Amino acid sequence: MAIDNNETVIDVQSVSKIYKLYDSNGDRLKEALGLSRQKKYHEKVALNGIDLTVHKGETVGIIGTNGSGKSTLLKIITGVLTPSGGSVEVKGHISALLELGAGFNMEYNGIDNIYLNGMMIGFTEEEITNRMDAILDFADIGEYVYQPVKTYSSGMFVRLAFALAINIDPEILIVDEALSVGDVFFQAKCYHKFEEFKKKGKTILFVSHDLSSISKYCDRAVLINQGVKIGEGSPKEMIDIYKQVLVGQYKPLDKEGDNLLEDEEIRAKAGADVEASDAKVKKPAEDDLLEYGEGGARITEYYVTDENGLRTTSIIKGSEFIINMTVEFDKDISAPIFAFTIKNILGIEITGTNTMFEKAFLEPVKAGDKKKISFRQKMDLQGGEYLISFGVTGFEAEVFKAYHRLYDALNITVISDKNTVGYYDMNSAVSVADA
Repeated sequence: MAIDNNETVIDVQSVSKIYKLYDSNGDRLKEALGLSRQKKYHEKVALNGIDLTVHKGETVGIIGTNGSGKSTLLKIITGVLTPSGGSVEVKGHISALLELGAGFNMEYNGIDNIYLNGMMIGFTEEEITNRMDAILDFADIGEYVYQPVKTYSSGMFVRLAFALAINIDPEILIVDEALSVGDVFFQAKCYHKFEEFKKKGKTILFVSHDLSSISKYCDRAVLINQGVKIGEGSPKEMIDIYKQVLVGQYKPLDKEGDNLLEDEEIRAKAGADVEASDAKVKKPAEDDLLEYGEGGARITEYYVTDENGLRTTSIIKGSEFIINMTVEFDKDISAPIFAFTIKNILGIEITGTNTMFEKAFLEPVKAGDKKKISFRQKMDLQGGEYLISFGVTGFEAEVFKAYHRLYDALNITVISDKNTVGYYDMNSAVSVADA
């Protein structure tokens, strides 16, 4: 939950970062000595006019493709890099966990590196000693802490680095993807610490390719692509746009704010009004429906039927139900893939499948063909509200294509008289007997 505090702790204004790339070390030397009258380098723009404001107590995630500038931005905020333009103002004590190895001397052992890093960020030897037990307990790498860190595995290294970062009582914690190196138990331990930090009103800024974590832990997300900030907003909104970027389908808003993402053909409302037998199928308004694709296939109808074959948006937990979609083709496609995903209201993808995973349909289609696809399954999700997304994709000459996608197109309610822990029910059969 976002902390209601308007105090700005990170203020990034029009920050740019340009690298000089030389063809050879000789050119670099000539440039440095002023021996060349011609420019011996070409410029690489890593960041271009980035603005970012983070308030106290917020957890903000930064997402984007590899090479988009996410890590460069974090390094500038932490002072590791100097921006080529713009300004950065930070209020509060920062603890940063950047790429593996940052700030560590590979020849020193773990204990020495804890003291080295602690002193570099302003702590006295006594203050570090007082925190040592907490750091070592969290890292949990045993006797390896007395060995040179150059002998550590990547998992051991990130354990020590994260343990140090969170136990020096930072006001702002910055993490750059490093948690993906640790094992699943350590990652769970780290995210639990994130929850503790959020409850204490501390500020967290982190980069991750784990979109579920962005959805679950972040109050806000920022999307960067090729050094430019595309947008910021709710994690769900930014993740949906990020998926468009991944398949080359994103187009920015025009001056009036209309989304230019879809062409007029694809913008046709998918699934015209459908009359349900016992309930009206809930769908977003046409203007709110997020859809995109390069064409060639169109999802023209989508709905859910219960175990009796009736169209509905309410499913009883434990019963069978079918997710249905109808697709019309405007061109020949060698092997279309039909898919659905189910998200919770936070935008976290809970489950989903496609015909490629299920090995259910690997056949070509012709222009003018019309296919009805049905996914039958048992409802084991916990009671609550969920959103279903639909897609038609495929590969052409090993290049992934998104022909048509509909995000959060259909709402369903799961009715349950018994909810267990987590997202779905294990359907446990319990027996108790005298031992």
